[in-house]
Amino acid sequence: MIERWKSWSSLTSIELGQLVNDDSVAVLPMAAIEQHGAHLPLSTDVDITEGILHAALEKLSPGSGPVLQLPTMTVALSPEHNRFPGTLSLTPEVAMSWIESLGESVARTGIRRLVMFNGHGGNRALMDMAALRLRELHELLVVKVTYPRFTPPTGWLPEEELRFGLHGGAVETAMMLHLHPEQVRVEAMSNAPSLGLRRHQAGQSLGPEGPAGFAWMAEDLNSEGVTGDATLANAALGERLVRHFAERTVEVLQQTREFDLASLALHRKG
Repeated sequence: MIERWKSWSSLTSIELGQLVNDDSVAVLPMAAIEQHGAHLPLSTDVDITEGILHAALEKLSPGSGPVLQLPTMTVALSPEHNRFPGTLSLTPEVAMSWIESLGESVARTGIRRLVMFNGHGGNRALMDMAALRLRELHELLVVKVTYPRFTPPTGWLPEEELRFGLHGGAVETAMMLHLHPEQVRVEAMSNAPSLGLRRHQAGQSLGPEGPAGFAWMAEDLNSEGVTGDATLANAALGERLVRHFAERTVEVLQQTREFDLASLALHRKG
């Protein structure tokens, strides 16, 4: 059987060194441990991020070497959820330092292609800053992926749910029902309309996300800390969503592996 990917931490140092070549790609899953209301566990972002990435890695076409999956960054930036029990969050400075140090370690192995695969919206600004630093300091090609930005096909869910069901809504709940049904408290699934949805329905263009958005804490959008209609979710929808996000991720991974590094400018010191 041709191996398409390997877990970084399962290899020996010698084995990993033997896998590194010009096409090698390291993937860093980025998620969060944070509240997801009464129906989903604190591990939701970790579970979904790893589930989608694993599905994508299994679909990869064989290359000159397997993609290497780094250990998941399970705790990152979640200050918008800090007022709810169970949320874990680093400071931006600590999180940046963690990613920069990890990226330096990846570069030290000889790998020049790094994909940040993110499943938590609160990590986007961190990812942007860290990616640029790693590009500047270590000559890495750093690709940034936040899977929720891969919008599902029209008709799978109401447009307003896709736009405003940002946290614990139908999308996340459906994927958890597919990936980890035993962890979903089905009896607690409910509809939690977002302040963003209410403003949209009132004809206001300024919302929590979009070209012009306001900073928000989770309780600003809904007092329960979640937004969206979880009652629209089911396992069949979750399977389709995971497959869709995985297929889009495969495209990114394969294009990262094929990217011509010679097209990037080098900034050698001295």
